[in-house]
Amino acid sequence: MKVSLDLLRSFLAVHRSGSVTGAAELLGLAQPTVTAQLRALEEAVGRPLFDRLPRGVTPTAAGDELARRVADPLDRLAAVLADDTATPYPRTVFLGGPAEFLAERLLPALAGLVGDGLELRVTAGLPEQLLDDLVAGRLDVAVTSVRPRRRGVAVEPLYDEEFVLVAAPDWADRLPDPVTPQALRDVPLVAYAEEAPILRRYWRTVFDTRLTRTPSLVVPDLRAVRAAVAAGAGASVLPTYLCRDELASGAVRALLAPPVPPLNTLFLAVRPGLGGRREVQAVRRTLRAAADGW
Repeated sequence: MKVSLDLLRSFLAVHRSGSVTGAAELLGLAQPTVTAQLRALEEAVGRPLFDRLPRGVTPTAAGDELARRVADPLDRLAAVLADDTATPYPRTVFLGGPAEFLAERLLPALAGLVGDGLELRVTAGLPEQLLDDLVAGRLDVAVTSVRPRRRGVAVEPLYDEEFVLVAAPDWADRLPDPVTPQALRDVPLVAYAEEAPILRRYWRTVFDTRLTRTPSLVVPDLRAVRAAVAAGAGASVLPTYLCRDELASGAVRALLAPPVPPLNTLFLAVRPGLGGRREVQAVRRTLRAAADGW
């Protein structure tokens, strides 16, 4: 049985993206072309490779088996064809992540690669949108606070954010030691979202109680939350990497030092089939090494 590489590439793109539409975007082909290629491959192997759903497709057992057999050889071939030994970083890397983490950690860590010739395009976003963009081929690498559970996405833990309850000295001086939820009732709360997920999680894990108050100030950027807290707007919960300098200078104070502070893992995810590209490997290797010192 002879099957062209184009049919196998389209099949693998459909398997990884979970839809013909997503595969067409990933490959830069028209959707009818991918549909025809998939139909031709199924005729060649003599069995269905996907079950069609109202939205997208799901692989059959035969589809999963074929993907397992062809994924690595096709990925290796794609890496060879894309490789240009005349430059250390042959292709642009498209990177996505949380805006604050991009600005404070990811971009400084990657500055040396850019200086050495890496071309980098960066997108800030929320976890689900970043993962959608990764699977659709709009991103090559994403850092996300939600563990990806998409088919074919290579994922590894990158960094554990540690959270701290902070306020400006004027507010800190008015509070007892140790701070209690009751003592915080008269302190305005600053949050990055109306639902105040970070604050609510802190109250639940550290105080073992629900936060029932609404924030006094909501601003959709943790760097702005940091600035507002330092200016005396009230209290908030921030990742320690974002307020380390302010804590060291005394611009803000930690109101509590729980034995086990709340943690949140950030994950490094790579688009299917790109793990072997030299420039993607360089980004992953550099971020992993930098994370050891964060």
